[in-house]
Amino acid sequence: MNIQGFLSHLPLFQGLPDEELKALSEIAVDRPVKAGEMIFSDGDRAAGLNIVSAGRVKIFKLSPNGKEQILHIMGPGEPFAEVPVFQGGNYPANAQAIETGRVLFIPRDELLKIIRKNPALALDMLAVLSKRLREFAATIENLSLRGVPERLSAYLLHLSDLAGGAGEFELDIKKGLIANLLGTTGESLSRVLGKMTQSGMIRVGGKKITILDREALADVAAAKQALD
Repeated sequence: MNIQGFLSHLPLFQGLPDEELKALSEIAVDRPVKAGEMIFSDGDRAAGLNIVSAGRVKIFKLSPNGKEQILHIMGPGEPFAEVPVFQGGNYPANAQAIETGRVLFIPRDELLKIIRKNPALALDMLAVLSKRLREFAATIENLSLRGVPERLSAYLLHLSDLAGGAGEFELDIKKGLIANLLGTTGESLSRVLGKMTQSGMIRVGGKKITILDREALADVAAAKQALD
Protein backbone atom coordinates (compact mmCIF):
# COMPACT_ATOMS: atom_id res chain seq x y z
CA MET A 1 0.00 0.00 0.00
CA ASN A 2 1.14 3.55 -0.75
CA ILE A 3 0.88 4.83 2.83
CA GLN A 4 1.60 8.47 1.98
CA GLY A 5 -1.06 8.46 -0.74
CA PHE A 6 -3.56 6.83 1.62
CA LEU A 7 -2.92 9.38 4.37
CA SER A 8 -3.19 12.31 1.94
CA HIS A 9 -6.79 11.37 1.12
CA LEU A 10 -7.92 11.25 4.76
CA PRO A 11 -9.78 14.36 6.03
CA LEU A 12 -7.62 14.21 9.15
CA PHE A 13 -4.38 14.82 7.23
CA GLN A 14 -5.45 16.69 4.10
CA GLY A 15 -3.99 19.99 5.32
CA LEU A 16 -0.52 18.63 5.93
CA PRO A 17 2.34 19.56 3.59
CA ASP A 18 3.96 16.77 1.61
CA GLU A 19 7.05 16.63 3.81
CA GLU A 20 4.94 16.01 6.93
CA LEU A 21 2.85 13.40 5.13
CA LYS A 22 6.08 11.71 4.13
CA ALA A 23 7.29 11.81 7.74
CA LEU A 24 4.00 10.27 8.90
CA SER A 25 4.17 7.54 6.29
CA GLU A 26 7.68 6.62 7.41
CA ILE A 27 6.65 6.05 11.04
CA ALA A 28 3.30 4.40 10.26
CA VAL A 29 3.06 0.63 10.57
CA ASP A 30 0.73 -1.15 8.13
CA ARG A 31 -0.56 -4.17 10.03
CA PRO A 32 -2.59 -7.03 8.52
CA VAL A 33 -5.37 -8.34 10.79
CA LYS A 34 -7.53 -11.44 10.61
CA ALA A 35 -11.24 -11.64 11.36
CA GLY A 36 -11.63 -11.96 15.12
CA GLU A 37 -8.12 -10.69 15.91
CA MET A 38 -7.83 -8.30 18.85
CA ILE A 39 -6.09 -5.03 18.00
CA PHE A 40 -6.00 -3.84 21.59
CA SER A 41 -7.86 -4.57 24.82
CA ASP A 42 -9.52 -2.34 27.37
CA GLY A 43 -6.81 -1.22 29.79
CA ASP A 44 -3.83 -1.80 27.47
CA ARG A 45 -1.28 1.00 27.39
CA ALA A 46 -2.31 3.44 24.67
CA ALA A 47 0.58 3.59 22.24
CA GLY A 48 -0.80 5.62 19.34
CA LEU A 49 -3.39 6.33 16.69
CA ASN A 50 -5.01 3.56 14.66
CA ILE A 51 -6.65 3.93 11.24
CA VAL A 52 -8.58 1.26 9.38
CA SER A 53 -7.07 0.89 5.92
CA ALA A 54 -9.08 -2.17 4.86
CA GLY A 55 -11.88 -4.22 6.43
CA ARG A 56 -13.88 -3.28 9.52
CA VAL A 57 -13.11 -2.97 13.23
CA LYS A 58 -15.53 -2.98 16.15
CA ILE A 59 -14.94 -0.91 19.27
CA PHE A 60 -16.70 -2.45 22.26
CA LYS A 61 -16.97 -2.69 26.03
CA LEU A 62 -17.59 -5.75 28.18
CA SER A 63 -19.80 -5.69 31.26
CA PRO A 64 -18.62 -7.42 34.47
CA ASN A 65 -20.70 -10.47 33.48
CA GLY A 66 -19.10 -10.59 30.03
CA LYS A 67 -21.92 -9.02 28.00
CA GLU A 68 -20.60 -7.18 24.94
CA GLN A 69 -21.84 -3.79 23.80
CA ILE A 70 -20.52 -2.43 20.52
CA LEU A 71 -19.84 1.32 20.63
CA HIS A 72 -18.66 1.91 17.06
CA ILE A 73 -17.94 0.00 13.89
CA MET A 74 -15.09 1.60 11.98
CA GLY A 75 -14.54 1.22 8.22
CA PRO A 76 -11.72 2.07 5.80
CA GLY A 77 -10.24 5.52 6.34
CA GLU A 78 -11.66 5.93 9.85
CA PRO A 79 -9.31 6.61 12.78
CA PHE A 80 -9.88 5.19 16.25
CA ALA A 81 -8.29 5.51 19.70
CA GLU A 82 -7.73 9.23 19.09
CA VAL A 83 -8.13 10.31 22.74
CA PRO A 84 -4.94 8.56 23.95
CA VAL A 85 -2.95 10.54 21.39
CA PHE A 86 -3.59 13.61 23.53
CA GLN A 87 -4.18 12.04 26.92
CA GLY A 88 -1.88 9.03 27.05
CA GLY A 89 -2.79 6.41 29.63
CA ASN A 90 -4.70 3.30 28.64
CA TYR A 91 -7.22 2.36 25.96
CA PRO A 92 -10.77 2.80 27.33
CA ALA A 93 -12.33 0.01 25.25
CA ASN A 94 -11.55 -3.06 23.15
CA ALA A 95 -10.87 -3.07 19.40
CA GLN A 96 -11.30 -6.22 17.31
CA ALA A 97 -11.26 -6.88 13.56
CA ILE A 98 -14.60 -8.25 12.40
CA GLU A 99 -13.22 -9.17 8.99
CA THR A 100 -9.81 -9.69 7.45
CA GLY A 101 -8.21 -6.35 6.67
CA ARG A 102 -5.42 -3.94 7.60
CA VAL A 103 -4.87 -1.32 10.29
CA LEU A 104 -2.40 1.54 10.07
CA PHE A 105 -0.72 2.36 13.39
CA ILE A 106 1.00 5.71 14.08
CA PRO A 107 3.06 5.87 17.31
CA ARG A 108 1.88 8.53 19.75
CA ASP A 109 5.22 10.21 20.47
CA GLU A 110 6.09 10.66 16.82
CA LEU A 111 2.61 11.92 15.98
CA LEU A 112 2.77 14.50 18.77
CA LYS A 113 6.00 15.88 17.31
CA ILE A 114 4.23 16.47 13.99
CA ILE A 115 1.20 17.99 15.74
CA ARG A 116 3.45 20.50 17.51
CA LYS A 117 4.81 21.61 14.14
CA ASN A 118 1.31 21.77 12.60
CA PRO A 119 -1.29 23.06 15.11
CA ALA A 120 -3.97 22.79 12.40
CA LEU A 121 -3.65 19.01 12.66
CA ALA A 122 -4.68 19.23 16.32
CA LEU A 123 -7.81 21.13 15.29
CA ASP A 124 -8.61 18.47 12.71
CA MET A 125 -8.22 15.77 15.35
CA LEU A 126 -10.47 17.71 17.72
CA ALA A 127 -13.09 17.81 14.96
CA VAL A 128 -12.87 14.02 14.69
CA LEU A 129 -13.20 13.71 18.46
CA SER A 130 -16.22 16.02 18.48
CA LYS A 131 -17.89 13.89 15.81
CA ARG A 132 -17.17 10.75 17.84
CA LEU A 133 -18.58 12.37 20.97
CA ARG A 134 -21.82 13.21 19.14
CA GLU A 135 -22.03 9.63 17.89
CA PHE A 136 -21.44 8.30 21.41
CA ALA A 137 -24.13 10.60 22.84
CA ALA A 138 -26.54 9.32 20.18
CA THR A 139 -25.64 5.73 21.09
CA ILE A 140 -26.40 6.37 24.76
CA GLU A 141 -29.70 8.04 23.84
CA ASN A 142 -30.67 5.16 21.58
CA LEU A 143 -29.87 2.49 24.15
CA SER A 144 -31.54 4.24 27.08
CA LEU A 145 -34.47 6.15 25.61
CA ARG A 146 -35.56 4.42 22.40
CA GLY A 147 -37.08 1.03 21.69
CA VAL A 148 -35.73 -1.52 19.22
CA PRO A 149 -38.10 -0.46 16.37
CA GLU A 150 -36.97 3.17 16.67
CA ARG A 151 -33.29 2.21 16.81
CA LEU A 152 -33.53 -0.16 13.85
CA SER A 153 -35.53 2.29 11.74
CA ALA A 154 -32.98 5.04 12.37
CA TYR A 155 -30.15 2.64 11.54
CA LEU A 156 -31.72 1.57 8.23
CA LEU A 157 -32.30 5.20 7.26
CA HIS A 158 -28.67 5.93 8.15
CA LEU A 159 -27.47 3.12 5.87
CA SER A 160 -29.70 4.44 3.11
CA ASP A 161 -28.19 7.93 3.53
CA LEU A 162 -24.68 6.46 3.36
CA ALA A 163 -25.71 4.85 0.06
CA GLY A 164 -26.66 8.27 -1.30
CA GLY A 165 -30.31 8.05 -0.31
CA ALA A 166 -30.81 4.82 -2.23
CA GLY A 167 -33.96 2.87 -1.53
CA GLU A 168 -32.03 -0.38 -1.88
CA PHE A 169 -28.76 -1.30 -0.19
CA GLU A 170 -26.96 -4.23 1.42
CA LEU A 171 -26.19 -4.75 5.09
CA ASP A 172 -22.41 -4.57 5.31
CA ILE A 173 -22.11 -6.43 8.62
CA LYS A 174 -23.78 -9.55 10.00
CA LYS A 175 -27.20 -9.21 11.62
CA GLY A 176 -25.77 -10.44 14.91
CA LEU A 177 -23.37 -7.50 14.97
CA ILE A 178 -26.16 -5.11 14.07
CA ALA A 179 -28.23 -6.47 16.97
CA ASN A 180 -25.29 -5.94 19.34
CA LEU A 181 -24.70 -2.42 18.00
CA LEU A 182 -28.37 -1.58 18.59
CA GLY A 183 -28.35 -3.10 22.06
CA THR A 184 -30.74 -5.95 21.35
CA THR A 185 -30.75 -9.66 20.53
CA GLY A 186 -30.71 -11.38 17.16
CA GLU A 187 -34.20 -12.75 17.84
CA SER A 188 -35.61 -9.29 18.59
CA LEU A 189 -33.94 -7.85 15.51
CA SER A 190 -35.44 -10.54 13.28
CA ARG A 191 -38.84 -10.05 14.86
CA VAL A 192 -38.82 -6.29 14.22
CA LEU A 193 -37.56 -6.78 10.65
CA GLY A 194 -40.46 -9.19 10.14
CA LYS A 195 -42.97 -6.63 11.41
CA MET A 196 -41.49 -3.95 9.14
CA THR A 197 -41.80 -6.33 6.22
CA GLN A 198 -45.38 -7.23 7.05
CA SER A 199 -46.33 -3.56 7.37
CA GLY A 200 -44.92 -2.80 3.91
CA MET A 201 -42.12 -0.51 5.08
CA ILE A 202 -39.26 -2.66 3.82
CA ARG A 203 -38.44 -5.80 1.86
CA VAL A 204 -35.66 -8.12 3.03
CA GLY A 205 -33.79 -10.47 0.73
CA GLY A 206 -30.73 -11.93 2.44
CA LYS A 207 -28.40 -8.98 3.03
CA LYS A 208 -30.39 -6.74 0.70
CA ILE A 209 -32.81 -4.23 2.22
CA THR A 210 -35.32 -2.31 0.09
CA ILE A 211 -37.11 0.63 1.69
CA LEU A 212 -40.67 0.67 0.37
CA ASP A 213 -42.14 3.38 2.62
CA ARG A 214 -39.46 5.80 3.77
CA GLU A 215 -41.93 8.19 5.39
CA ALA A 216 -43.41 5.44 7.59
CA LEU A 217 -39.93 4.24 8.53
CA ALA A 218 -38.97 7.79 9.50
CA ASP A 219 -42.12 8.07 11.61
CA VAL A 220 -41.16 4.91 13.49
CA ALA A 221 -37.62 6.24 14.00
CA ALA A 222 -39.05 9.47 15.43
CA ALA A 223 -41.52 7.52 17.61
CA LYS A 224 -44.43 9.13 15.74
CA GLN A 225 -45.75 5.76 14.67
CA ALA A 226 -45.89 2.47 16.55
CA LEU A 227 -44.91 -0.75 14.87
CA ASP A 228 -47.81 -3.19 15.25
